[in-house]
This record gives sequence, C-alpha cells and structure tokens, in this order.
Amino acid sequence: MATRTIPHPPRRVPLLGDILGMDRSAPSQRTLWQHRQLGPIYRRVILGTKLTFVTGADLVEEINDEKRFRKHVGRPLAKLRTIVGDGLFTAFQAEPNWSKAHNILMPGFTREAMRGYHRTMLDTTRELIDRWDERAVAEYVDVPAEMSKLTLEMIGRAGFGYSFDSFVEARDAEEDPFVAAMLRALRHAEQTAIPIPFRGLFAGKAERQNEADIAYITGVVDEVIADRRADPGASRQDLLDLMLHSTDPDSGERLDEVNIRNQVLTFLVAGHETSANALAFALYFLAANPAIADAARAEVAALWPGQDRPEISYEEVAKLRHVRRIVDETLRLWPTAPGYFREAVADTTIGDYEFEESDWAFVLVLGLHRDPVWGPDAETFDPDRFLPEKVRARPGHVYKPFGTGLRACIGRQFALHEMVLALALLVHRYEFDPEPGYQLKVGEQLTLKPEGFRLQVRRR
Repeated sequence: MATRTIPHPPRRVPLLGDILGMDRSAPSQRTLWQHRQLGPIYRRVILGTKLTFVTGADLVEEINDEKRFRKHVGRPLAKLRTIVGDGLFTAFQAEPNWSKAHNILMPGFTREAMRGYHRTMLDTTRELIDRWDERAVAEYVDVPAEMSKLTLEMIGRAGFGYSFDSFVEARDAEEDPFVAAMLRALRHAEQTAIPIPFRGLFAGKAERQNEADIAYITGVVDEVIADRRADPGASRQDLLDLMLHSTDPDSGERLDEVNIRNQVLTFLVAGHETSANALAFALYFLAANPAIADAARAEVAALWPGQDRPEISYEEVAKLRHVRRIVDETLRLWPTAPGYFREAVADTTIGDYEFEESDWAFVLVLGLHRDPVWGPDAETFDPDRFLPEKVRARPGHVYKPFGTGLRACIGRQFALHEMVLALALLVHRYEFDPEPGYQLKVGEQLTLKPEGFRLQVRRR
C-alpha cells in the first residue's frame, strides 16, 4: 500500500528543524491551531527528535487499537517522573510496579469504595459553601484556586485521611504551599519537555527552585504516610490503607515505600488538578449560559424540593443527569488533560501514514473533541450533545477525556462523582456573576485551566 509523508509546519530550519512557530506558554492550543492548518496529523522534528500529533477521528480509532499501539510515556510525562516517579500515570511499559499498583488499587475504585468516599465529598463541598456564604456578594472569588482547594481536600481526605486545612480562615487569602510548589513543578516539567536548544545554559535558578519544590511536596507525602504508620489501629479502608496492607494477587508482593509515595503524589498532583480545572471551566460555562444553569438548578430542586442543604445520597448523584451532561460537555470542549501518548508496538500504518516500531504520537484530545463528527457547532457549549440517543449515534472513540485503553485514568469514576456532586451543590446554592469584561483565557501547566477567572457568588 502506498503511504504518504506526514505533513510538517512550514519554514523548517536546517539542523534545528521545526522550531519556528512554537508557543511555550500555550503548546496545546498552538498545536490545535497547527492542526487546523495542516490536517488531522502532522509532525515536528526538533534537533532530530520526531514529535507527531494526531486529532482526526479515523486516525485516532486506529491508534487506540491496543493490539497495535500502547501507552507511551512522552517527554512531559517523563519530566513529571522527577515528581511522581513510577506512579500509575508515568510508569514505563516494562516497569513491574504499574501492574502491581494497578491490581492493588483497583478495589479502591469499585462501586462500594466510591460509596464510602461519598460522605467525605459531600462534607468537604459543604465546608467550601460555608466559606462562600460568608463572602457572598462582598467579593469575587478566584474560581480555579477555590476549586483546587476543594478537590485537594477531597482526594486528601477520602484517599489518604489527610487534610490540608484549605478552608481554615487563615488560609483564605493565600495559596497552599503544597499547591504552589506543585504548580511550579508542573510548569517546569511542561517547559523543559520541549527540546529547545541551549536551554540548559540559563536554567540554573529554575532547576534549583524545582528541586526545592519537589523536596517540599515529597516531604508532605512522607509525613502523610508516616502519620498513618504511626497509628496502625486506625483502619480507614481508603487508598492509603490498600497500598500499605494489600498484596498484588498476581505476584503476591506489596508496594515498596518509594512506590507508595509515588502513587500518593500521583493522585494528589494529577488527580486533584484535573478535577479542579474541569469544575472551574464548568462554572465558567454556567455563568456564561444562565439558561443551562437554571436547568441544572431545576433538576436539583426537583430531586430535593424545598431543601436548603440537600442530603444527597451516593445513589442519588446518578440521577443528576443534566448536571452530568454539563460535566461531560465541559470535558469535551476543554479536556483538562489535553491529550495522551501512544506508541507503535511494531511497524504499522494509520491511514496512509507509516509508523515504525516505537514511533509515538500525541493524540490531542482538545482537537479530537472538535472533530467534524461533533457537527458544525463543535465550538458551542451544548450539554444536550450527551443525551443518550446522541451518545449512541456517535463512535465511542471520539470522546476520550480520561485517556484510552488499559492505561486510562484509574480514578475517572472518583473524578466524575466528585465533580457532579460539587457542581450540583454549588449551582443549587448560588447565582454566578462573572467579572465584567472577562474573556476566557486558557492557561497551560500540563493541564488546562481558565486563567484569571473570578466569579461573584450570590445566595439564591
């Protein structure tokens, strides 16, 4: 079969390659723009390193084939290993700790386990609401920062029995040092993943800050683990207990101390940040679309009529179908993890393009979710895209906010439950007034988030 050469951006520079036109501050959005110029697949070559990007639905269907492709730990993920090591998200294919940890942690995401986390999620969201009630009308709230506090507390408390005291009054005006260090480390991982020539000559100060940030966040996690080990009688049946006391049913082995730390860091760093940013985007869309927000309020009011503080059970969250569609559509338009890496198991092709064994590509989910299969209004926020009949009419591989295959996000049900629950409680309690003149600007720190987004919240 005849094959075609993968397109590349214009103005390729001898020796250096496709370095022109890159955007270090918004690489995923720049990649989306480049796809619109070059089509569903293109490739940059920088100093001999090939970087291939894919968005087209037909090509993604092939690259998601687990028989021909597998997860690839791309440069940003490899840089993230300085923080989370061989955690679930960043483990290389041949590292035994991935399957060991996956087997041990799977019981932590069963329906029964999720039911056990629900109360913590509900109580944590109410703590946020109590703080917002005190501030309602008087001031604008920094939405991404507030959602970060919420989801960090949820995973900290539900997964590891640890509170960051995010809602203590003294913390209101300041960023948690763990979050500040984590965000700097994420930004450093993203920026150093791009192979810019001679970067290392000027990176001494940034490298020292990154080392200090990693030392701080790993120290916090070591404290969490040490506290639990110091109180062995306090069984909490959470993720940390599973890692400390369970064995892998396949190998009969337990996780070592370093890997336990890496898994905790993975959940704290990657788990809380993606959910927080998705909630922030969802609140942006609700503030910009009052009719959709009103429909969500009506759904909550119909399920719990007359209740100022609805006592939502675990099973009732699944009844919030309109709120769930809001979350799904938010993750379509702005998937907070903008894509995932795939690697060829052997020489193969996708479409008319050759991939040699170990060649990899980055599936830009941000572009996949805007493929023509979504219709001519793909840039419009419309939760009704996720009505059951419309979901059934679409191929499943065109919606991948949590990755694909065996290495897809293990915590996706945890994330969806916390997001639907929190969004329902917030929309039920408040009206949202965006800051006058705000235009959505999407910031990138490996994940995507609405930058500078503030809301005034009013009690209903």
